[in-house]
Order: sequence, then structure tokens, then C-alpha cells
Amino acid sequence: MYYTDPEALRETAMEDHDSDTALFRAAMEDVNPLDRDDAPDLRRRRPPPVPGQRRADDRAVLRELAEGERDGSELGAELGEALAWSRAGLHRKTLRRLRRGEFSVMAELDLHGHTADSARRLMHDFLNECHRRHMGCVRVIHGKGRRSSNAGPVLKGQVDRWLRQRDDILAFCSARPVDGGTGALYVLLRR
Repeated sequence: MYYTDPEALRETAMEDHDSDTALFRAAMEDVNPLDRDDAPDLRRRRPPPVPGQRRADDRAVLRELAEGERDGSELGAELGEALAWSRAGLHRKTLRRLRRGEFSVMAELDLHGHTADSARRLMHDFLNECHRRHMGCVRVIHGKGRRSSNAGPVLKGQVDRWLRQRDDILAFCSARPVDGGTGALYVLLRR
């Protein structure tokens, strides 16, 4: 067994350390330090956030628009149910006046007997023409769906959805009984 003095071990370690330090400094004599500004940024950059849910919602809406909805009952357009909708910011009194039939109806479109595709084209052309002529209120007759299958009225739900998508529509509501009741809509156009 070897016995070594702890103090002697410490001195030897210090000498070795000093010689290592001296060797390192000698090796680095001709080296110039890098400027801090030129040093590469090695921090990990995070990618920008991706709104995944919003994109999924947008894709679902586009898919729904492309396919078209086949059953109007999913939209709450049941037989005999009154429809009403207004754009945000429209005064309540305006919608109340529309429901009472206080606006003069300047044009009318009857969609009875049309398929959903032909009704959509007709309504689109009709509303564009009414907008071009600066008409304020028109009536769209979609029917009550009494001849539809048990699924309920088809055009009623489709017309409801189509009108909500248009920017030139301020409000719409089911007509008074004398003007078609729940089988027709008063539509208020933006002038």
C-alpha cells in the first residue's frame, strides 16, 4: 500500500493545472475572438402558429357549399315554421317593420316547382337584378313544402341558407299570411 501526503497531491494537481492552462494559452495566442454581432443565432426558432381549427372550419364550409345541402330540415326550416334573420347592426325596428309588411314589395320571384339547382340560379339572377335596379324590398316565394317527402320542405331551408350568404341582403322574414305566410319571404336589400 502506498501512502501519499494529501498536501503533496494538492500541489501536484495545481502544477498540472497551471501547465495545462499555460499550454492552452500558448495554443490560443494567434486566435482573435469573434464579434458578438457576427455570431450565428443558435437558438431554435419556433415556426409561426397555424390556425388548424380555423382552416378545418373553412374547408368544411367550402365542402358544404360545393355539395349543397339536400335536406332543408337540418336548418330548422320545418313545415309551417316562420323564418327571420337580420344582419348584425340592423335596427330592431326595421326588422319589425319588415315582419309587419310595412315595406312595399317592388318585385317577386316564385320558385314553386323548381329543383334546388335551378332555384338557386333563378334567385341569384333575380336578386342581382333587383340590386342593380336599387330595389329595397322583394318577395321570394319558396313554397311550404307540402308536396315534399317526409323530410320536410327543401327549398325553404335552401333559400334561408342562400340569403344568409349574400352581402347585399340586410334582412329577411316570413311573409304575412296574405302574402304567402311561411311559404314566402320578405327580403330587404341593401341599396
